[in-house]
Amino acid sequence: MTQDLIEVEGLRLWSHVGVLEQERRDGQWFELDFSLGIDLLEAGRGDDLAASLDYSVGIRALQTLSRTVRCLTIEHYSEQILDQLERCYGPVPIRLRLSKCRAPIPGFGGRVSVRRQRRWR
Repeated sequence: MTQDLIEVEGLRLWSHVGVLEQERRDGQWFELDFSLGIDLLEAGRGDDLAASLDYSVGIRALQTLSRTVRCLTIEHYSEQILDQLERCYGPVPIRLRLSKCRAPIPGFGGRVSVRRQRRWR
């Protein structure tokens, strides 16, 4: 198991996700952090992008996904994100934290997040 990571933090995505109809209709901001597990030794030594994972590919794919997703739960949205990252990079270890930036709960100004992972031990 590799200990090297490519980490993307603070990816802001406008998505139509939420239990309330207005959340799905109007959309809202989400913030995503994700990590990809990969051995970076060869890429580091040889300055070779082909020996790494191009994070811009995943970012663009997730930006496209965010414009089309329509669902009730942040859990389902996170599953779609995991699927999309897997389509981009294949079966690599993936971790993510997906946060709803402003949950529509009176008197609550914080964030609500889910943490998910695939192929991580």
